[in-house]
Amino acid sequence: FGLRSRADVNEVVAALARHAGWVVLPDGTTFPSHPQTPRPAMLAPAISLSSPSAAAAALPTLLPVSSSSCAPGIAVPPLAARPISRRAGCAPALRTAAASSPFAVSRAVPEGGPASPLLAVPVPDDEDADAAMDGGDGGEQTGLATRPAVAPPRPPPERDFAGTPYVPVYVMLPLGVVSVKGEVAEADELVAQLRVLKAAGVDGVMVDCWWGNVEAHRPQEYNWAGYKRLFHIIRDLKLKLQVVMSFHECGGNVGDDVSIPLPEWVIEIGKSNPDIYFTDREGRRNTECLSWGIDKERVLQGRTAVEVYFDFMRSFRVEFDEYFEDGIISEIEVGLGACGELRYPSYAANHGWKYPGIGEFQCYDRYLQKNLRRAAEARGHAMWAKSPDNAGHYNSEPNNTGFFCDGGDYDSYYGRFFLNWYAQVLLDHADRVLMLARLAFEGSAIAVKVSGIHWWYKTASHAAELTAGFYNPCNRDGYAPIAQVLKKHGAALNFTCVELRTMDQHEVYPEALADPEGLVWQVLNAAWDAGIQVASENALPCYDRDGFNKTLENAKPRNDPDGRHLFGFTYLRLCSTLFEGPNLPEFERFVKRMHGEAVHDLRA
Repeated sequence: FGLRSRADVNEVVAALARHAGWVVLPDGTTFPSHPQTPRPAMLAPAISLSSPSAAAAALPTLLPVSSSSCAPGIAVPPLAARPISRRAGCAPALRTAAASSPFAVSRAVPEGGPASPLLAVPVPDDEDADAAMDGGDGGEQTGLATRPAVAPPRPPPERDFAGTPYVPVYVMLPLGVVSVKGEVAEADELVAQLRVLKAAGVDGVMVDCWWGNVEAHRPQEYNWAGYKRLFHIIRDLKLKLQVVMSFHECGGNVGDDVSIPLPEWVIEIGKSNPDIYFTDREGRRNTECLSWGIDKERVLQGRTAVEVYFDFMRSFRVEFDEYFEDGIISEIEVGLGACGELRYPSYAANHGWKYPGIGEFQCYDRYLQKNLRRAAEARGHAMWAKSPDNAGHYNSEPNNTGFFCDGGDYDSYYGRFFLNWYAQVLLDHADRVLMLARLAFEGSAIAVKVSGIHWWYKTASHAAELTAGFYNPCNRDGYAPIAQVLKKHGAALNFTCVELRTMDQHEVYPEALADPEGLVWQVLNAAWDAGIQVASENALPCYDRDGFNKTLENAKPRNDPDGRHLFGFTYLRLCSTLFEGPNLPEFERFVKRMHGEAVHDLRA
């Protein structure tokens, strides 16, 4: 249709209208090119743009789709700037325009009632929709149209996974299962719970090995005693182990129920040199993990950050050699950033971030600023040696900023330079640490966790991903380069949020323009196209069948021509709630289906 690369919905609908032979005026008013006999006014349905033909067929019932479709002075923002919701949008203007429009709807939006700002089409609220669809014995008369009673939709049938590939299921242990004193917390209760999980068919467990616990007091003095006790328990129960090299602190994020800071000796260094931490535009330090700017700087008592990580991993490999040789430890997940994930700490709750804020860039420590200056000078534009000054704050929305808004600076020459540099720092950090992890764990499986930042995914800039280091706007694949780095070192990709449904996100937070399903599809395919293995875990606690079914669909895509599937799934997290009421039977049923076993209560 000759549209620009980031055309908004008004341009798309105008192009569809012209293609169908209709007249589109400069102000956006759209009408058939030939007069038509007036038809009885009927309730306008909600419009879906899922197919051009459907949108084109629906156009005669719409008010003009440009900003002029609302009352004078009320502009309709572009699609990327507004939620797909039932919140009040242009309802007052619709009520005014309905009386005079040749395409007027028969039932104007009630005073204060909801409207869809997507295309300025009124949408009834839940009660009105039920009333409109419920015709009693003879149906409800609306204008000249009669709507028969419609039964509520039935839940979709469940897919039968019997005979599908076996996908191992692991369960994350509590964050504080091993204390700083080297003790296994509530060991008797833990053993009882692990026995139940074993009986339910779980393959193994995942445990965090915290840098702040093991190397707590002095450099290169490691205390593995608590983990030895824990691993002995797990081996006796004939469970497998996934072990996370956790080089971050615990306690500042959603779901953290214990506090495990970085090693004491690192904190002391940070008091005199706070630039070892990631820093935001206001100069606030994030002590969750070390800045990637010191990866090659000898600021940790004569060692660089990557040397510290390597020494820790090598000590673990030597200390637990028998567990590697016996195959008890099936995988090592290498922590590469905030929350153990490969990302900047761009949305830290302890800095005031709340969902669905876009977060902030974390590159203001002097080491990363020096790196940025070198990159700008090498590019021949020394004036680009600065971070954006119009990127908003932690809780901004993209279109309220000059950098992330549609057509904003993120897509300027400078913006593309900065974002490419910012993402390359992330890739270089992963490359360095994974190279040393491969040396430390030669012959063992290693993995990297990538966070599922699904909010603002339906905007052009993907602002929340950009601040986290994923250069993934709508015109660029930001996950393919990550997959290539992992492939280089033979590492698997562990991705989150596989249980989330896009529609559920729209119902709870319509303003976030989130799309977890689209994000999962993109990341899984980027990894599979690179030829690396993919595992996953849930982002939020999950006990219901719908969440488990969504995970199964992502784990074993239907009719995939190459038979691709996840090679493992880790459930977040072991807690008492898992054993309450129907939760455990539902989880056990899920495990069987992940293993490709038959269950006899499928929903038809």
